[in-house]
Parts: sequence; C-alpha cells; structure tokens
Amino acid sequence: MARAMKLAWRGLYGTHPNPRVGCVLVRGDEIVGEGYHRKAGGAHAERHALEVAGERARGATAYVTLEPCCHQGRTPPCTDALIAAGVSRVVAAMVDPNPLVSGNGLARLRQAGIETEAGCLEKQAEALNPGFIRRMRTGRPYVRCKLAMSLDGRTAMASGESQWITGPKAREDVHRLRGRSDAVVTGLGTVVADDPSLNARLPVAQDSDDEAAAHCLHPLRVVLDPQLNMPENAGMARLPGDTLVLCTAAPAERRELLETAGMEVVEIAGSGGRVSLGAVLDHLGGRQINEVLIEAGATLAGAALDQGLIDELVVYIAPHIMGDGARGLFCLPGLERMQDRIGLEILDIRVVGRDIRVTARPGESGLSA
Repeated sequence: MARAMKLAWRGLYGTHPNPRVGCVLVRGDEIVGEGYHRKAGGAHAERHALEVAGERARGATAYVTLEPCCHQGRTPPCTDALIAAGVSRVVAAMVDPNPLVSGNGLARLRQAGIETEAGCLEKQAEALNPGFIRRMRTGRPYVRCKLAMSLDGRTAMASGESQWITGPKAREDVHRLRGRSDAVVTGLGTVVADDPSLNARLPVAQDSDDEAAAHCLHPLRVVLDPQLNMPENAGMARLPGDTLVLCTAAPAERRELLETAGMEVVEIAGSGGRVSLGAVLDHLGGRQINEVLIEAGATLAGAALDQGLIDELVVYIAPHIMGDGARGLFCLPGLERMQDRIGLEILDIRVVGRDIRVTARPGESGLSA
C-alpha cells in the first residue's frame, strides 16, 4: 500500500476533479503490475496496473489507495475490470466518500466472490485527496492560504511595494502549490496593484518522481470583484487557463467588456460591498473544484481566516526586516485581547532556498491555557 501511495502522488497536478489514486497488484511475493491515475478523463490506476500485469493479475491482490469505482463516468467502472481480470483480493486504503461509490464498489467485488478489506494506511490516503474528500462530504473545496512575509511579519512596504519578499526557490514552490490547486482566488486589489499571472509554471523534471509536472493543469483564476471593476486588459486573461470574475453586481457594459476579453463573469451573493466568501466556496464546489489556493492581500486573507474558511496556511518567511511602517499579514480588527487569538497547529517547518516555509492548520492547539 505504501508503494501505491507513492504512485498516487505522481498524479498530484493533473487529476482534478478526480482523486489521486495508485494501485499495486501482488501475486505471491511479486509485484506483477502497478499504475496511477495520471489525468482526468484517462484510465484509472486499477486499469493501468491490470494492463501491466496481463494474465498475471489472475489470483493477485490489488492494493488501491481508494475504493474502486463502480459507476460509469468518463471511463468504465474499475470494479468490472478487477472482476474480469480474476483478482482474488482487493485492499483499499479508504472507502470512497463519493456517494456514487461509498462502499458500493467493495460490495460489488464481494458479490463477485472477491475478498475485500479497507482501512490500510487510511490517514495517508486521506492526505492524498483533502479537497476531493472535503467536496464530497460538504460540497465545498479544501482551502489553503499562501502568504509571504518578512521575519517581522510584513508583507509589503507602506507604499505597497512587495516584489520580491521571498527568494526564487520559495517562488518556485508556490507554483507547485498552484499546480496542485484547482483554483487560485485573489481580490481585485491584488490584481490592480500587482497584475499577477496566477498560473502554474512548473519545470518538467526528468526523474519519475516529478513526472506529474508534465500533466500539470493551469488552475482556474478567480477574482473577487464586487462592483465589477476588473481591468479588461489584466495580464492573466491573456494566459492559458480560464479567468472567472465573481461579483455582486454585473452592469451589462462591464460584463460585455470582460467577456470580450475572455473572462467569465458570475454574480453571487454578497453584502456590505463584499462578495460572500461562503457563496464563493459553494459556487466553486459546484464547479467540481477540489482544492483552492488563496493568494491575496491582508483584507481577503484576514476575512477568510476570521470566518473559519481556511483549512491550511502556508507561510513563507524571508530572512529580512521591513519595519513597523510596512503592511501586516492579516487584517483582523476584531482581535483585541489575548483570548481573541487564533491558535494554529504547526504541521510542517522546512527551509526552502533562503526562506522558511511554515505549514499550519487553524485551531486551538497553538494556545496555551
């Protein structure tokens, strides 16, 4: 199963809206076939492994990181392929949270006389697909928020100048975050100030561990723009991939200008001159968006954190000081007392080039009694 997990990670950048899945076929003490889901619309992991194994799949055990599907999508059910190949046992790391499967795949295999088991390395399997699991269970995507700051917690000079806080290795790492995300969300203020690309520019590595970069899809670029003031000449609209502008009011003339420039405009709920972030996540979930990356200024990032909508923070810390006149990381005016603090659980700390990357989950564990 650990080998199947490693294979599944190769699909990191290209499978959405599908989950990342790996499969290993074992007969006796020998691996006779293995595969992973490379990209949406392509063959699933089980079918890749069965193709490699051929007749040697008969009587084998299939180790799969997610319960085999039993419904017709863009590809036929994997349960049918496993049954036809004559495997004797299927071990799934976790039950598929998709209501179309959710235990039915394993039941179908048992009806065909195949022994089944689930729960082997389940937590590792969940880490493969946080967005797919979240969307299937709640209808909303998994939300990461990426931020970059100086050692004294500043994100831009008072003038707004911010390029570049971090070094090239950290910026390359951000492209990997974008590459695994189905959508990148930002605010109009960031577009006006920086004219960002918000696409994924990954080097296609030569070794097999980075093979997934070759299948990288550009994330959907999402701009929150309540009054539809998005510049029609924004650079992102001329790049590969799609740009979606979410607003609370769409004057016909402005809509036509943006749509002519190649952008999609959608009206959603909002109040107080702001787009509802909950409505944003509901809309993106409805579009089969699994993982969202927020790359925005202190106002949008602070609002998402304050409303409990961020599942994971990825903060890059650069080794320099920008001073107390520079801009802060979050706009959180409601935090006035120590008891108002937002606690964080640190998940990972590592050096990326000259910078430090901290991955954290909002929660109570960061607060002392």
